[in-house]
Amino acid sequence: MRIATWNVNSIRARLPRVLPWLAEQRPDIVLLQETKCLDEVFPREAIEELGYNIETYGQKTYNGVAILARSRITDVQKGLRDEEDDPAARVIAATVGDVMVLSVYVINGQEVGAPAYAKKLEWLKRLRKLMWEKYIMTEKVVMGGDFNVTFDDRDVYDPDEWREKIFCSTLEREAMLRMMDSGLKDAFRKHTEDGGHYTWWDFRTRAFQRGAGLRIDHFLMSPPAYRACTAVEIDVAARTGEKPSDHAPVVATLE
Repeated sequence: MRIATWNVNSIRARLPRVLPWLAEQRPDIVLLQETKCLDEVFPREAIEELGYNIETYGQKTYNGVAILARSRITDVQKGLRDEEDDPAARVIAATVGDVMVLSVYVINGQEVGAPAYAKKLEWLKRLRKLMWEKYIMTEKVVMGGDFNVTFDDRDVYDPDEWREKIFCSTLEREAMLRMMDSGLKDAFRKHTEDGGHYTWWDFRTRAFQRGAGLRIDHFLMSPPAYRACTAVEIDVAARTGEKPSDHAPVVATLE
């Protein structure tokens, strides 16, 4: 089974990039983030023609997550499923075969100390609560998405420049690790210990052309899924060409 996660930065704007990639790569499951459209205008037909079932949790202009799968999608859940009144479409979960999957788009946070930064930390606490209360780590659980957090300096092209800045601050990294303490593990690091592997490059600074990236898109897996994971690869080629997303897709392979 091959599972992809990809922040497409607007599914309608990026459809000319997404459709050829799906046709060529043919992942079994795709977790999308930042679809940036309401469910009723999601471009379902073009994707369905490639053999995918689709579940979406959309929002106009901002956020939005989706799950595509070649097999039947069941037990669809949307949001963090807690008592908070939160209109942001940032989490969609479902079961495909014997795997429970979640597509997650974590709050950006803007900058350290901003109100959005505090909201980001609180949101990660809520995500931790969801994982503890709703998921059993003896089952195959795969959470993929744009977490807007690096784990350590290996995920940063210039650690000194980014020290304690957004995506790289100590509080964000600690919040990520606490969120994972139900048993989730960073699947990429099972296969690659060295640095220099990135998933996001800022459009505004021509960061891709300079190799100035961050690894902020992750696969977090329960122990059974982690054991079954035989590869996690970043498709950097998908970040090249005309009108790409600022993120590259990441693809995990499970036995």
